[in-house]
Amino acid sequence: MAIGAFVEGPTGGAAAAAGYNGRVTSFVVLSCIVAGSGGILFGYDLGISGGVTSMESFLKKFFPEVYHQMKGDKVDVSNYCRFDSELLTVFTSSLYVAGLVATLFASSVTTRYGRRASILIGGSVFIAGSVFGGAAVNVYMLLLNRILLGIGLGFTNQSIPLYLSEMAPPQYRGAINNGFELCISIGILIANLINYGVAKIEGGWGWRISLSMAAVPAAFLTVGAIFLPETPSFLIQRGGGNTDAAKAMLQRLRGTAGVQKELDDLVAAAGAGQQGRPLRTLLGKKKYRPQLAMAILIPFFNQVTGINVINFYAPVMFRTIGLKESASLMSAVVTRLCATAANVVAMVVVDRSGRRKLLLAGGVQMILSQFAVGAILAAKFKDHGAMDKEYAYLVLVIMCVFVAGFAWSWGPLTYLVPTEICPLEIRSAGQSVVIAVIFLATFVIGQTFLAMLCHLRSGTFFLFGGWVCLMTLFVFFFLPETKQLPMEQMEQVWRRHWFWRRVVGTEEEEDDVMSAETAAAGSAIALSSSRGRN
Repeated sequence: MAIGAFVEGPTGGAAAAAGYNGRVTSFVVLSCIVAGSGGILFGYDLGISGGVTSMESFLKKFFPEVYHQMKGDKVDVSNYCRFDSELLTVFTSSLYVAGLVATLFASSVTTRYGRRASILIGGSVFIAGSVFGGAAVNVYMLLLNRILLGIGLGFTNQSIPLYLSEMAPPQYRGAINNGFELCISIGILIANLINYGVAKIEGGWGWRISLSMAAVPAAFLTVGAIFLPETPSFLIQRGGGNTDAAKAMLQRLRGTAGVQKELDDLVAAAGAGQQGRPLRTLLGKKKYRPQLAMAILIPFFNQVTGINVINFYAPVMFRTIGLKESASLMSAVVTRLCATAANVVAMVVVDRSGRRKLLLAGGVQMILSQFAVGAILAAKFKDHGAMDKEYAYLVLVIMCVFVAGFAWSWGPLTYLVPTEICPLEIRSAGQSVVIAVIFLATFVIGQTFLAMLCHLRSGTFFLFGGWVCLMTLFVFFFLPETKQLPMEQMEQVWRRHWFWRRVVGTEEEEDDVMSAETAAAGSAIALSSSRGRN
């Protein structure tokens, strides 16, 4: 087997081969639409953050030093440094510190009280945060807005991908889970359109509309979550062995009475999940080393692509290279339209082409894009003076190629792959690790990007391109294919992989261990019986 070869999972009739029956019912679709809409919250905040920080009225009120740098009042400031402000980056990235802490609490809530409970908590806190944003009169209220939004996102981002993966039939799990990334992209697009529309409101209060409108998708999610059903996996956990409710839910979700095989797998997984604490199990057991590695590295690589440079700072960056306020905001809209279209492509092809092919192809696309932007900036954008408009728009085109490559590969698959590879006993903990890594890396990048741009200049984009090279090699060598394989049977991909089988052992080795344990247990019983007779 060639290095990097992946496990051939069941295709086409994968679910049938596993003994699973059913189809995508309207009940599944409606439930997943409501839950997946939580992605709009995340996307809306990403889009709003960069948009309002490029609005002159917002900067003049809360960040006057940045405003004067942007306007060119300080002629000795480099073009690359016009938005470099520690206070501005704290405003942008404080959300992710709050989200990092919140997602660790969300794991226990999701495990104990259910996926729906975490979604409800997240949506409610997000609404409260939106109120403080729209009513802000000083930086402290803005920071409170960001902290509350971070708590809300910590809960929703931890529970929603989990919910979607557990509700979806195995053969369509990729497409349904990718709907979360599509909602993120739609949220960013809506935010960019709102930013563009309110930027020219006389009186300079349009940014209040941008910040307060976050309450609309949050209210939709919160109200919708009240009516969401719980997943069969959680119903089995909560039922303590009573599977009647889970079986009824599975039959309703799959549109068939023949769900016994899937139910048996869920019950077996739930039985294993009763052993120990999920996070301690994930960190402590050798057989979960592959899941732990993926839960850390996949979201980390997601962030070091530089995607949040676009999500946070697209309007800021386009203003930096010479576009005016309206043009920079519209440029952010254009890049997001490309990303949204690419998300749809991902939903269509992910369960046919598989995860690896998308990640590898998207990685190559992003590498070329980052290096091209870096080369153009190095050649045509200096410390002082504006870039020629044709080169500014060429950067915009290349950025569209970049976000499209991310949106049909690393964007949606960062939420899908770690969720589907974790068995039930560690699934909630695994998702918390994923979201914690995303928030931590997003915070670091959000906190440092403007300073990096100021000091590294065009080299910033070569740095991101180098990271994309590294993560593409990681996928090639270490990520097995998981398309259409039932989540409860995912452990087999690690035992057949050229590298991970050395860590977790082969199926034959596990059978030997189980036989030894069974023999030891039998000997103990026999010895106990002998002593009893004596």
